[in-house]
Amino acid sequence: MRFSDKSALFPLSAAALLAAALSLTSASAAHAAGKVNVLYAGSLVNLMEHGVGPAFDKASGDTFQGFAGGSSGLANQIKGKLRQGDVFVSASPKVNAGLMGSANGNWVGWYITFAQSPLVIGYNASSKFAADLKSKPWYQVLQEPGIRIGRTDPKLDPKGALTVTLMKQAETFYKSPGLSEKIIGAPDNVAQVLPEETLVGRLQSGQLDVGFFYSTETADAKIPSLALPAAITPKAVYTITILHNAPNADGADKFVAFLLGADGQAVMKQHGLGVQKPTLTGDRNAVPQDVQALLGQSR
Repeated sequence: MRFSDKSALFPLSAAALLAAALSLTSASAAHAAGKVNVLYAGSLVNLMEHGVGPAFDKASGDTFQGFAGGSSGLANQIKGKLRQGDVFVSASPKVNAGLMGSANGNWVGWYITFAQSPLVIGYNASSKFAADLKSKPWYQVLQEPGIRIGRTDPKLDPKGALTVTLMKQAETFYKSPGLSEKIIGAPDNVAQVLPEETLVGRLQSGQLDVGFFYSTETADAKIPSLALPAAITPKAVYTITILHNAPNADGADKFVAFLLGADGQAVMKQHGLGVQKPTLTGDRNAVPQDVQALLGQSR
């Protein structure tokens, strides 16, 4: 007897077969239950978990299942097949570009830009530096001895990268060479860099005095904040897409249509997100018909 596949000569153990069966059963159950696995930017934790997710569940009968993280970090996990999802919500269009094309695994064929949020400085109202932040220039207060500053990793999160960009632009704007180094140190300064999904909680608990956030985060969590000069203020630009080979493509379609529809936009506005007209980048023909209808003539 001949075998074209050598693995047939070595049957799987009973434990391996059971594990494989359980994995398939679990995946089938999740699909049958209508679970939609959404990988999303950590700056949207409150919006997704307490706003959009519950509203989607109620409207669709499906179940939102979210996982938050830095957008770049999530993209790396997707590309490395370390994390599987149906929908990907990023805080930067550039992150999607890194998942497009055969060289990047064709994980993303299109994405829709739907909202934006400017970078702000949030602070703990009980901090001993709070009074100074109300009366002195922010860049002076952030240089005061003992102030605890939090931000995200520029390599893993667009907000972290925008923070570094902001500080470099501030040097020119305020005519203060070396300002960035004095306030944030090196881009990967371990004394400041924290996971995006924990930054709000650390500020609220008093572990930090100030932090760099998007305005949607501070508005949503009722954190006092300082707006920065428009000339140097970078913004998060939020996008959404359905990942290639999404396990629950139908559920993903429904989630994207909900988020971009009137009900989803209303929830986003309630959570302080700057909703904008949806615009498409990529292959329009690959976009589900009901989502295309929400785009109108947008390109």
